[in-house]
Amino acid sequence: MASAHKSVSAAPASYEAALQELEQLVARLESGDLPLAQLLSQYQRGAELLKFCRDQLEAVEGQIKVLDQGLLKTWTPE
Repeated sequence: MASAHKSVSAAPASYEAALQELEQLVARLESGDLPLAQLLSQYQRGAELLKFCRDQLEAVEGQIKVLDQGLLKTWTPE
């Protein structure tokens, strides 16, 4: 039986790329034009993108906290 969605979604190149893809995905979901099988996979992709964005924001927030304490720590996105 063939899978109705991609088995592994590519990680976004950046926060901005993830946000842009998420906005486009929400517009497609809200249009109501997607078949039911695609709705689930698109929703799952949206959840992945949202987690990526939240993780990026938390990493930056952590860096800001370090800077606020007068310490400089190199931030490396994961």
